[in-house]
Formats: sequence, structure tokens, C-alpha cells
Amino acid sequence: MKKLYLLFAFLLFTNTVIYAQNSLDTTTDKDEIKLNVFNLVVFKYLDGAYERVIDEESSYGVAALVNLGDDSDTFDLLREFSITPYYRRYFSKGYAKGFFVEGFGMLNQTSDEFFINYNEQTMESTYNTEKYTDFAVGVSLGGKFISKRGFVAEVYGGVGRNLFNTDNTVDFVGRGGISLGFRF
Repeated sequence: MKKLYLLFAFLLFTNTVIYAQNSLDTTTDKDEIKLNVFNLVVFKYLDGAYERVIDEESSYGVAALVNLGDDSDTFDLLREFSITPYYRRYFSKGYAKGFFVEGFGMLNQTSDEFFINYNEQTMESTYNTEKYTDFAVGVSLGGKFISKRGFVAEVYGGVGRNLFNTDNTVDFVGRGGISLGFRF
């Protein structure tokens, strides 16, 4: 009878170990895909990101943003497109989650409208639109939360400074939002 109990306990233990190895473990998953839902809803920006975890304290990634709208009254109305590589350092006990500081570079394209003249007979204004490409360097702060099944939610915000065409474009660029995605 004692041997039967030992056999049962061994089988139960083996089954538990096998099940635990097959379940999702966010500490071994290294890739994330995210969509910035805040920018999509508020600013009509399609803003997605891919992130790769290096270790429990750091990761790197790249985000791409495309302006889908033409509203002239939005906060960051000038940006049409940007590619943003970034590096993050995490400051929590969790595996690449919690509070983080991010350094980023941003290749961004902006456009600006200049008033040229007003025709009193037709009552129409004439504008000239110019496009500029610039590169910004900046820093962001944020927090990342990950569920046991790999669902990712993060909130972040930061600012960067354009380095080249500052006479013709805005000096600063913003980076931020609320992103949802998955770690796999």
C-alpha cells in the first residue's frame, strides 16, 4: 500500500511539473507587439510598436506612427509620420515590467502651412504647405503591466528635441500614450 501511495504521489508530481512547463511564462517570452490606442482614438494616429526584452531590467524596440487624419485643431497636428527606436530600463522586481525610463530617437516628418495672400473678390485664402524631415532625441517615463497570459498594458509620456531643421519646424516632439498588446 505504501508503494501505491508513493507511485500516486510521483505521478501527481510529474504531472504538475509537466503542466507548469507547458503554461505561459512571461519571464521567458521576449517579444511584444503593441498598439497605442490612445493616439488612435484621440489624434487619429496609427501608432504600433515591436519590443524585444533583453533581460529582466532592459529592452529595446521600435515604434512607427502614421497620421490618419487631417484635423487642424489637434495637439500635434504637424506630425505626419515618425519612426522611433528606443531603449528602456525597468526599475521593479518583475521581469521587464513596472516603472521604466526610456531614451529614444525619432525620425519625424512634419508639414507646415504658410499664409500667402487673401483674394477679396473670391474671398479665398492661399496657403503654401512645406514638408520637413528631422531627427529628435528624447526621454520618456512610464509603467508597464503584464498579465500571467502575456497581455500587456502600458502608459508612458516623454519629450524630445529636434536637432536639425529647427528654424522651419517645431523644436520639440511629444511621445506618449496608452498601449495594449501581447508578450509572446
